[in-house]
Amino acid sequence: MKKTPHKVILTEDQMPQRWFNLRAAMPEQPDPMLRPDTLQPVTEADLAPIFCEELARQELDAEHEFTDIPEPVLEIYKMYRPAPLIRAYDLERALGTPARIYFKYEGNNTSGSHKLNSAVPQAYYAKQQGLAGVTTETGAGQWGTALSVACAYFDLSCQVYMVKCSYEQKPFRKAMMNVFGAGVTPSPSMTTEAGRKILAEDPNTTGSLGCAISEAVEAAAASQGGKRYVLGSVLNQVLLHQSIIGLESKLALEQLGEYPDIVVGCAGGGSNLGGLIAPFMADKLRGVKAPRIVAVEPASCPSLTRGRYAYDFCDTGRVTPLARMYTLGSGFVPAPNHAGGLRYHGMSPILSKLYHDGYMEAVSYEQSRVFEAAVFFAKHETILPAPESAHAIRGAMDEALRCKETGEEKVILFGLTGTGFFDMTAYESYLSGRMTDYVPTDADLQKGFDSLPDIPQNRGL
Repeated sequence: MKKTPHKVILTEDQMPQRWFNLRAAMPEQPDPMLRPDTLQPVTEADLAPIFCEELARQELDAEHEFTDIPEPVLEIYKMYRPAPLIRAYDLERALGTPARIYFKYEGNNTSGSHKLNSAVPQAYYAKQQGLAGVTTETGAGQWGTALSVACAYFDLSCQVYMVKCSYEQKPFRKAMMNVFGAGVTPSPSMTTEAGRKILAEDPNTTGSLGCAISEAVEAAAASQGGKRYVLGSVLNQVLLHQSIIGLESKLALEQLGEYPDIVVGCAGGGSNLGGLIAPFMADKLRGVKAPRIVAVEPASCPSLTRGRYAYDFCDTGRVTPLARMYTLGSGFVPAPNHAGGLRYHGMSPILSKLYHDGYMEAVSYEQSRVFEAAVFFAKHETILPAPESAHAIRGAMDEALRCKETGEEKVILFGLTGTGFFDMTAYESYLSGRMTDYVPTDADLQKGFDSLPDIPQNRGL
């Protein structure tokens, strides 16, 4: 039997030319975003002051299955795409599993992660609209780095509000964003009304993605139309752009005559997970195949496994539209664990709906177990993973070990979303035995749930 190659890299001609809209395959749509003042579904006109016009259209589009990728975006994609699909031969051997493990590696670009897949089109649409720049938030810094790269390419200004604990943990992320011309502010800050209010309530807060979103939205609004806010996860438009991950994965697996029995991805806001699973979930929804889809989240911020399915604000300052999603409450401030990109209080409405309807599973892990898997993987596959990506590795390894127990030769696909070269403080903490596992108590979670908006749609939860 011919041995499966270690990796498959599609040619540029084979790279998908269109993004896939998973909502078009869903039997029931996620509940609409609501205006917080009227509790009526938002329109493109409502979103236009916040997002670029084309992104507002994509956000609300549930009809079109595919969206053409603009040629200028494709040209930048070709600088680092197609991304490789890799067979984890040595990991399989070390685990002693009969499972065949594949991972889609998205870290081969300057940002070190999958985030560039959405940063490029978002910057492109801002440039096409004639805007001067964009504002955004970032957790671990991968999204902020990706957006700074994209904005430099399109000659746009870029202002990034970075969650304070990550800003302090990863100073070289700030330096990298500065290289590409972005301004970086630790959040919450005294530069916005939202930041000042949050600091007045808790001067020692370590920050959250919800806080940073509030500041970035306020900064965009203060530009009087010259800038728009862009987001690196959660939103429908972001999952649309990230679908290129899953589309490439499916094409590469088809070349090998393979199809995944299990698809595993880390889950924070949902960008990489939604992109990876998109074509496979569509097969499942349409009854073509029946893969298990597993979301892996940190035990310190367990929106799927311990959250509530409710309407909530996407930001701590409560200025954004309301989205129905699995949430810990916009007032929840997660502990400063090292997987900064997964510290969001909510989850993509698309993924929340799929999870609520039983099409997807979710598990959570404490960070010491995640770093155990990260180190094991690095030693056997030579890639140092980001802490966020290592959640998917932990999940995939546990699935492979179950196959070892049952003797099943299942095909496991997981997403390796980025590299961990800016996370050495975290690795040092783990290796020295100083890493602390953060798990919120029921009382901690209740404080977040108490911040859920008191609206008719939420009463009776």
